[in-house]
Formats: sequence, structure tokens, C-alpha cells
Amino acid sequence: MTVPAVVIAAPSSGSGKTTVATGLMGALRRAGQRVAPFKVGPDYIDPGYHTLAAQRPGRNLDPVLVGEELIGPLYRHGSAGADVAVVEGVMGLFDGRIPTGAPGAADTAHPGPAPGSTAQVAALLGAPVVLVVDARGQSQSVAALVHGFATFDTGTRLAGVILNRVGSARHEQVLRAACEAAGVPVLGALPRAEELAVPSRHLGLVTAAEHGGGARAAVEAMTGLISRHVDTAAIARLAAGTVTCPPWRPGGDEPPAPGRPVVAVAAGRAFTFCYTEHAELLRAAGAEVVEFDPMRDTLPAGAAALVLPGGFPEQYPGELSDNAELRRQVADLAGRGPVYAECAGLTYLMADLDGTPMCGVLSGSARFTPRLTLGYREAVAAVDSVVHTAGQRVVGHEFHRTTVDFAEPRDPAWIFRDATGAAVHDGAVRGGVHASYLHTHPAAHPGAVRRFVAHAAATKLAG
Repeated sequence: MTVPAVVIAAPSSGSGKTTVATGLMGALRRAGQRVAPFKVGPDYIDPGYHTLAAQRPGRNLDPVLVGEELIGPLYRHGSAGADVAVVEGVMGLFDGRIPTGAPGAADTAHPGPAPGSTAQVAALLGAPVVLVVDARGQSQSVAALVHGFATFDTGTRLAGVILNRVGSARHEQVLRAACEAAGVPVLGALPRAEELAVPSRHLGLVTAAEHGGGARAAVEAMTGLISRHVDTAAIARLAAGTVTCPPWRPGGDEPPAPGRPVVAVAAGRAFTFCYTEHAELLRAAGAEVVEFDPMRDTLPAGAAALVLPGGFPEQYPGELSDNAELRRQVADLAGRGPVYAECAGLTYLMADLDGTPMCGVLSGSARFTPRLTLGYREAVAAVDSVVHTAGQRVVGHEFHRTTVDFAEPRDPAWIFRDATGAAVHDGAVRGGVHASYLHTHPAAHPGAVRRFVAHAAATKLAG
């Protein structure tokens, strides 16, 4: 049976989607519902707050990274056993991947909502949209805004509006009347609430893992706000879905690798950017997955392979460097077994990060810069590695303010063109190490995970 869903969207970023979506997840769970949390796009941070609110893993739905055909199966897998799903959108409702080519060119290959947009995911799920509108500075003109979003795309069903940052009771009355005149019901009105502020920094919100008790307090505050000011029962009733395909299965029909090799996965405050499906695929491929915190732990006993996901090592260079025993162990493992590193993991493997010693697996330095590198990339594997064969094509995503300067010639992990059209030779492949800035979604490339675990099994057997 398809679990019904509701999609929380907005006219633009900064309207309050995360507050509403996270609070709605918590409020519905508090009311006795089993809630499946999702986030549109490649975002790693919001799902951490969703996990706290729903008490089950937050997951991503990104048609650009995994393809339209996997959205339904991944949704069925992630919502199994739930009563309702809440899907937080990305950016504005109709914002998605910008077509390549001349400015303003239409994307004729993808008619309808932009690829990767909230509207596209809502259509793929057959789910209604609730629009979060920032009411600051708005009066009767909100009717035109709401009417435009309700009628812009006939495939998008706008089921209601939640007004955010309402200034007074009179302000709410005016806004409600305007929205209802536009034919869109108001499902809630949130007053301005300073206690909901969550710390942010150069790449967005501080992750839930780092914010600790503050994150839990923020989620509780969001839950209380939504419970008091939104008709959550009405939202649960309007939830719907048309996905009928079979759920995604991490293992597929492939047999697992022998020997249950231990795959160590970095976690803790410095390494938080990891899709839930990655660990599921590793286990299905035959691995025993053991998480550890590079700021305080050593490698798990018997580790035959290492995964270093993205995160914020630039916030904790001293703590990471002080764990000298782990740095030595990582360098040793990199000389005999497979290591897969994305973004933060790449910087951790360099000789130093802003002058602070790191693992020294790759010669050269990583440094923080004022420039944000952000966007989807169509990449080609430059050489054979422990995860890919040369020539394999993927769609990935970059999201970082650091850069690396290699001190020696190396085989790049990926070749792609950046947003300016310039060729980029990203990362490095050296022996069993595959390290790059590019984030990929493992569900789109299950064969890469099986290949990695097979190398881990061989390392265990040889050791």
C-alpha cells in the first residue's frame, strides 16, 4: 500500500520550509502517527533535523542524482511501515536544475517542472503541496502570489497555505481573507518566533549532530509551534500518493561478498554528510558497517575498508589532527585496502588542512576559501578504481568552500565541466583510494558499492 504524502514547499528559499516541515513531522508523531521524513534535493543537513522529529531516518528524493525512475521505489522503501510522509521541498516550488546552453533556454528534454524541483517530485509522488508563505511585508497582494503558484502548472496541486511570520491578529485576518479569495485554504498561521533560530554558517544550518541538545530543543520548539498554530489533522487528511511501483531493495538480486568484511564509516560532528541508503547498500553487499568518530576514536577492530563522507572538518582541524593514532591507522589502511572519500573526506586525507596535519595519504594541502562551489555535475570516471571503471558516467553534486592543491601528479577521480564550462580534474585515485569533491547518491550506483565491498573482502582475506 502506498503511504500518503504531503509536500511542504515555498515561493523561495528562506520562507520557513524547514521550520514547518520539521515541526509538522514532530507534531504528527506526537499525535500518534508514524511519519516518514524526506527532503527534496541533495541536502544533507535538513534530514538530520527530520530524523530527530520523526524518530526514523531522514531520506532524500533527488531526481537529478538518481533519475526519475528511482524516486518512486526509494519513496516506497523509505516510507515502509509509516502512516504518512512529509516531504520538505528545496528552494522555490518550481526551482530546479538550470538547463545548460544559452541563458533562458528552455529544457526541451524535460517538459513540465524543472528537473530536481519540488514540483517535479510532488508530481512523481502524486502528492499535494502545502505552500509556506513568508508574510512579512505582505497584505492583500498575497492573493496574487498564491493564485500564481496555484495556477502556474496544472500538474501541481496546491492544497493549502501556511502563513509564516505573521505580525498580529489583524494581519492574519487580512492574509486569510486574501488567500481564501484566491481559492486556496489557509491551514495555519505562525507568529514570529525567535526561539526557533538554529545556528548557521558558511554551508547552511549547523548540523543536528553538531548542535546536540540545541538541535533537540529547536525541534521541540518547531513541533510545539506547529501543534499550536497549524491544523495538522487537516494536513494529514489531505495527504495522498499514487506511487504503486515495488520498493527499492538495497541488495537487488546480487549475492553478498563473502566473509563480512568490516567497513568503517566516519561519523560524529566532522563527518555528517552521508545518505541513509549508503549503509544499507554496504550491508546488503555483505559488509559489517561500523561507525566511528575520527575526533576521538581509532579505527574499528578488523577494519578492511574505510568510508569518509562529507562534513565539516574545517571546523575541527585541531581535534582531528590531535587524534594522531587514527591518522596513522588511516594511512596504513590506505596502503592495503579500499578507501572511499567524498569532499570532507578528501580534505582529511591530504597532508594538511590550513596548515594543520591531517592523514598524509595524498600529497598536498587543503585550505578554506571564501568561494562557494555548488551545483550538479555530469562526470566521467577518469581511471579504474575501487568503486568505478574508467569511462563510467555519473551525475553528482558539489557543495564546498575548501579547495585542495596536490603536490604531486595524480590520476583524477572524475573529469567534468563546472558551471562556467571549464574542465575540472577532480580528486585523486591512488591505489585503493578514491577521493574527490563530488557527492554521488549510492542508490544510483549500487554496483559501485558492491565493487567496493568486494575489494574490502579481498583485503580481509589477504590480511
